[in-house]
Amino acid sequence: MRTENPLGKKTGYTFTYDPSQLFPVERALGRGFLGLDEGELPFYGEDIWTAWELSWLDGKGKPVSAVAEIRFSAESRCIVESKSLKLYLNSFNLSRFESAEKVKEAMTEDLSRVADGAVVVSFLGCDDTAALGVCRAKGQCIDHHEAEAYVYSVDASLLTHGDGEVVDETLCSHILRTNCPVTGQPDWASVEITYSGKKIDEVALFAYLVSFRTHTGYHENCVETLYTDILERLAPHTLTVVGRFTRRGGLDINPCRSSVPASFSNRRLVRQ
Repeated sequence: MRTENPLGKKTGYTFTYDPSQLFPVERALGRGFLGLDEGELPFYGEDIWTAWELSWLDGKGKPVSAVAEIRFSAESRCIVESKSLKLYLNSFNLSRFESAEKVKEAMTEDLSRVADGAVVVSFLGCDDTAALGVCRAKGQCIDHHEAEAYVYSVDASLLTHGDGEVVDETLCSHILRTNCPVTGQPDWASVEITYSGKKIDEVALFAYLVSFRTHTGYHENCVETLYTDILERLAPHTLTVVGRFTRRGGLDINPCRSSVPASFSNRRLVRQ
């Protein structure tokens, strides 16, 4: 396992199986800023990663390509830094495995150890159109709204209720922009917010999402910030927040957080 974060550094790729490429980042580092107690998290959830550039050699040396879906429990102690995962996946390129099942077993064991928590790995075929087809975001899109003014640093005080009506609905937006905490590169996401309770003011929610424009954080922490701000400011009866981030380096990361236990589908959106 790596002891230094490889993100933002010039890296020599290795193409033979090397689990030491993986670099863990403790979730507590980001959750501490949100005042979250690791022992009593206010949500259930998982982080769904899709790896689009997975390939290895079969027993005869023939290349095999696939798409991997990797699910990390939100209760795992660590996330895996994204560039280190890309380096790890590349290390399979010239390594021989008897079967796809052996590759999956190796990935499950390695990632579970580094994350220090439950990880589920599954493979999809590159022509699996049913699983890999593009979907629309869930819910009513709020991106047509105009706020009176905009701020570009996170401001939870922007969140307000609407007219007091009690609803059960899903709202979505495609304007979330955040920044990588190491390289400063922009990250883009579509957000789906499903809740029950007093109606959220859609203009206020839109302005709040805009306020992430200069925010720096890992994808998982950004979604947990959205979740905790909405929960604390608006007190919905139930709440689920899903962030579907655009692909970078052959990986898309999709953190899902919910106030109730749930199974989360891995739907590919247009920008993914």
